[in-house]
Amino acid sequence: MTIAYDSPTSIKQFLEAEGLAMSKRFGQNFLIDRNAREKLYSSLTLSALPESGNEVSDQPLVWEIGPGIGALTSLLLERGNRVCAFEIDYGFVRILNRFFADNRSFSLVEGDFLKTWRAAAATTLPELIFGNLPYNAALGIIADLLENLPAPPRMVFTVQKEAARRIAAQPGSKDYSAFSVLCTSVCAVKILYDIGASSFWPQPRVTSSVVTLQPRPDPIAAQDRKGFSSFVRSAFSSRRKTLRNNLCAKDKDIGPILDKALAELGIEAGIRAEALAPERLFDVYAAIKF
Repeated sequence: MTIAYDSPTSIKQFLEAEGLAMSKRFGQNFLIDRNAREKLYSSLTLSALPESGNEVSDQPLVWEIGPGIGALTSLLLERGNRVCAFEIDYGFVRILNRFFADNRSFSLVEGDFLKTWRAAAATTLPELIFGNLPYNAALGIIADLLENLPAPPRMVFTVQKEAARRIAAQPGSKDYSAFSVLCTSVCAVKILYDIGASSFWPQPRVTSSVVTLQPRPDPIAAQDRKGFSSFVRSAFSSRRKTLRNNLCAKDKDIGPILDKALAELGIEAGIRAEALAPERLFDVYAAIKF
């Protein structure tokens, strides 16, 4: 049975014929708008331009997280990309293998992305990472890649609009958080555009945003990311408290070292973490080696 990716009726009939159902647990929503898929593909390929000096091959390896039944997978393969797809739903795994297993440019990793990507990276690192990420998993996936992937490649994600604001938030804004600091200390982040609920089936109750993360020319060094991320989470643990109080709550003996570091860096003792840019937060981290 063939499937029309633009037709909810066709998708529904296909799933019923295959004995499959949508899973709320995995946050599954298919992008049924062909124009939206084309625009998303263009966003991915535009982000592959060598603006930062890192060349991308003519047939880049794309990691696709959560391909579902393959609407964007087919588009990526048609345009000459190599695709390594990560799918957690074993019913969809069966369909993807049927549709694409004979294509030499396609490979499939079964299971939870967070549990499987390291083994895939040990073989070949991707040049591009793409995913229509469910909200309950999006932030964890992005954080895990930024903290642990040696040299994060260019990434384009479709996430809930609220999550996109947290990814790209600037110091002093209400959305600025420890997660924002991690993202912007490793990558240049940009929210590209929104995708309305009507472009998906089933329709989600939220608006989605497309966000791109490209490597900064001066990212936090890979060996420092886990430690810095832990430090920042402590620094932001209570937004109503000062940076000093939050850090001293984690380590009661750090006060004198912290006071000396803040004074040498010219940072007010009563400042809150949300007022500091990622670079300044890293200066504090480096000074105290929290």
